[in-house]
Amino acid sequence: MQRRIRFTKLKSMRTIVITGASSGIGAQAARHLAHSHPEDRLILIGRNPDRTKRVAAEVGADYFFADYSRLADVRRLAVKLRDTTDRIDVLANNAGGLFNGPSLTQDGFELTFQTNHLAPMLLTHELLPMLQQSRATVVATASMANLMARPDLTDLNGLREFHAFRNYANSKLANILFTQELFARFPELNPVAFHPGVVHTNFSLDTRSLAKYLYKIPLARFYTIDDTEGGKHLTYFITGTPGIMWEPGHYYDGPSRTPGRINKHATAPGFAARHFDLSSDMLGIDWQKN
Repeated sequence: MQRRIRFTKLKSMRTIVITGASSGIGAQAARHLAHSHPEDRLILIGRNPDRTKRVAAEVGADYFFADYSRLADVRRLAVKLRDTTDRIDVLANNAGGLFNGPSLTQDGFELTFQTNHLAPMLLTHELLPMLQQSRATVVATASMANLMARPDLTDLNGLREFHAFRNYANSKLANILFTQELFARFPELNPVAFHPGVVHTNFSLDTRSLAKYLYKIPLARFYTIDDTEGGKHLTYFITGTPGIMWEPGHYYDGPSRTPGRINKHATAPGFAARHFDLSSDMLGIDWQKN
């Protein structure tokens, strides 16, 4: 841990963990929360040490570093969180990216799929007892890109016919499927997935994908939003009351706060369960023995 976690007890205080908080909508959500809910304790997770420390200092948050391309980092992060806080009221699985490839991590998985899906799934699993005890909200930053997914249950890594943006779309659909199945298996949790809007950040600019050009062209200002606006949408689901502001187990369009359009696989009977089990097998985890 890079800074000592405070154990001050306030009646209304919640502990909120935000991954991918060193920049983009994660950092902006931290700023919104620090302003609107100063009584809450924020724990920010980022890959870049300098940026993570800078955002944490700005909002008065605690912080840890973790690189989702290394699952050992995720497991170490979970241990640090369990050792330094007695509850987690909101886990915002926001970290993610789109990468060229195919590129395998040291764990043997395709980089985009691991970063966007397997790593947050593993973190949720490792924190499950604490999340259950707190009856936590688990927020997943998904994407409307899920509509372009073409998942293959015999090749979740997407290595046979690799395409950078398709693997990104597959991973964003995986976020939605995980949200559905997490709620089906653990109804005491309140998982929700959302599309933050087409946020104009540095996302995908170092790749060769079509998304890179969609973000770079001058017309992008007409169909994108800035990360401040995207952070507001993340904040809405972090602070929202399950069952009132949104329904657990569902996927929403963040800007409109309405149910989002989902890939046909997300409505196919049993598909989310099979995807959940296969992903768990890849990680070597058993949810019933946690």
